Amino acid sequence: WRRNEEAIGTITMVYDHARRELSGKLVHLQHHRHDAILVTTHVHLSHDLCVEAIMIRGRADIIEAFAEELRAQKGVLHVTVSISSTGRRLK
Repeated sequence: WRRNEEAIGTITMVYDHARRELSGKLVHLQHHRHDAILVTTHVHLSHDLCVEAIMIRGRADIIEAFAEELRAQKGVLHVTVSISSTGRRLK
């Protein structure tokens, strides 16, 4: 994939849900990209920790920028991004 071509991304994020207002901020950021987010899975790891896996479709550079925006939130402990081809060029 190239930075400016359409891709599929998975963003995995571990965060402290007890951090004041963090859950609301994360939902707000995702709602701004409602047209690109395909699915979000939320798992409770412990009393305070949660993990979310967000599958998103769009330009690769936009996916990376969104991951950085999530990573910048106080209380987000870890973010990884995996970007893959949509398959169009693989045929």
